[in-house]
Amino acid sequence: MTACVVRGKGKEEGGSAALFLTPLPKKEPSFRSKRSGERNLFLLPAGRYNRIPVSFILFNFYTFALKINLKMTKVVIGLSGGVDSSVAAYLLKQQGYDVMALFMVNWHDRTGSLTGSCTWEDDALIAEMVAKKLDMPFKIVDLSKDYKKRVVDYMFDEYSKGRTPNPDVLCNREIKFDIFLDECLKYGADYVATGHYCRKTELIQNGQTVYRLLAGTDNNKDQSYFLCQLNQQQLAKALFPIGDMIKPEVRKMAADLQLPTAERKDSQGICFVGKVDLPTFLQQQLEPKTGNVIEVQAEFMARKKQVERSTDNFKKLCFAYPYKPWNGKVIGEHRGAHFYTVGQRKGLNIGGHQEPLFILGTDVVRNIIYVGEGTEHPGLFRPGLFVPAKETHWIRPDLEMKSGEKRRYKVRVRYRQPLEDATLYQREEGIYVLFDKEQRGITSGQFAAWYDGDELLGSGPIA
Repeated sequence: MTACVVRGKGKEEGGSAALFLTPLPKKEPSFRSKRSGERNLFLLPAGRYNRIPVSFILFNFYTFALKINLKMTKVVIGLSGGVDSSVAAYLLKQQGYDVMALFMVNWHDRTGSLTGSCTWEDDALIAEMVAKKLDMPFKIVDLSKDYKKRVVDYMFDEYSKGRTPNPDVLCNREIKFDIFLDECLKYGADYVATGHYCRKTELIQNGQTVYRLLAGTDNNKDQSYFLCQLNQQQLAKALFPIGDMIKPEVRKMAADLQLPTAERKDSQGICFVGKVDLPTFLQQQLEPKTGNVIEVQAEFMARKKQVERSTDNFKKLCFAYPYKPWNGKVIGEHRGAHFYTVGQRKGLNIGGHQEPLFILGTDVVRNIIYVGEGTEHPGLFRPGLFVPAKETHWIRPDLEMKSGEKRRYKVRVRYRQPLEDATLYQREEGIYVLFDKEQRGITSGQFAAWYDGDELLGSGPIA
């Protein structure tokens, strides 16, 4: 068989851009011609291939190589029916991944749902429309049993103890990046993607890959806090395609692509349950029980908070004040202490005050809630918090603190709260966090998350 070579004249010869196949001289043993101005790209059999434009060959060769290169890279995206996951899916397609859309059904019961909220059937229909427009396979998976067991039952248990859980954090740790991730792997996924506004990078330490979870570029939408309980194994499989975008850019891209989700409102309320009347929702398992509302005067709390900021006073600085019935006076009744949370204003229905009443604390054993008047009531503010050792979680285990160590980090105790400067003190029993400035509404059961710059390092539920 006579070999042929792709040839093209160089510019110095006045050659055109077109390249053609010509027979390869017998004395030319390599892929590169010795003649000046000519390139031998690869060998092909001569004969009927002579004079075929090389652009045709290169296109097919590139397509074949691309398919081989990306053949093993499959991404399953959690398509929720919202604009963020829709644009994330589009970006993955543009980057050349083999993308499949999977919609999660996590809750069926509509008890406590507010009028006008969308059902999961509505969301699934729109998600399927997006998948069809983007030409990707679409499947629905029902994870409602796991969601009830791992998230909803946990919520009921926490509220029954007088704590305020964060179901979004639990949903990501227990469902999206655990049960849902397992479902994605069943479809041969190499990665699972979501529409979260956060970023992931990696570095190599001692020959091992370490994954870093970073805040999203959009400071108004950064959702890294919701992922504060993820571990290295979960991050290894995660992709966040819109982490470098801001919300207006996402909306505009969706509109330019004419995606059905372009103008849809962002979801609100409990993760996958939606916007609900919380007391009505909780009454599925927690019985209403009438109890006293006790008002605590600002002067009383101002005196009680006169404590020196030192390591010897951790217990007084980092825990909620233990209110007692004799610390104030009864001004009304409520439907159950477990239905209320620190900092709450609505739902008290008690008049006769110049400024609004806010909940300072709850006692589910005595079924009492303690309230204070005004947004600046001293009982609403605390200088610190505590995270028990057994519940402390480090996204970066290589940076875990040792007992007796202290570090300066930025900390937040709720979604969208500005990061606040604080000192973390590691002790055998856990981490004590002392803020530079007192923080409003620190609530037991919520998650404290600490950052070094843009990187989220660890977190834990507040005691």
